[in-house]
Amino acid sequence: MGDFELDIVHCVNAFFEGHALQGFAYRLKQHKYSTQYVDVLVDSLDPRYYCAIECKSLKGKKIYFSQHFHEDKNGVHQVDAITDFLRRTGRRGYLAVEFRGGSGRKNEAYLMPWETLLTYWGSEAGIAIGDFSSGIQLERQSDAYILNSL
Repeated sequence: MGDFELDIVHCVNAFFEGHALQGFAYRLKQHKYSTQYVDVLVDSLDPRYYCAIECKSLKGKKIYFSQHFHEDKNGVHQVDAITDFLRRTGRRGYLAVEFRGGSGRKNEAYLMPWETLLTYWGSEAGIAIGDFSSGIQLERQSDAYILNSL
């Protein structure tokens, strides 16, 4: 299994290079005693690209809020913590999900705007792969994902 967070970093940085845009994506390493709000941060002077990305890689066709997200030691759900982080920093948020197809099937990956995720939060148990079609599909070429727009 690959490292989806690193794939997203490379994908976003290749997008910036390919479109001659200023911006830089980087992965935050998780440390045992420090809080990590999201997996990838993207810095840019252009507010369209000043964002934060939470990454999830899973088998199956649906991401569940109870199974694929966690609560911290104070009982704060990860979706609420990320939403607060986005509000405080002014970043745009995205959920990047890789649906691993398993043996003989190709993986599919999508970026969903955080605002869209929030429409499911609290009213649905999760988000099905078909619901990601309104977001941004990442193309798979060779061993990398390709981002055509952000």
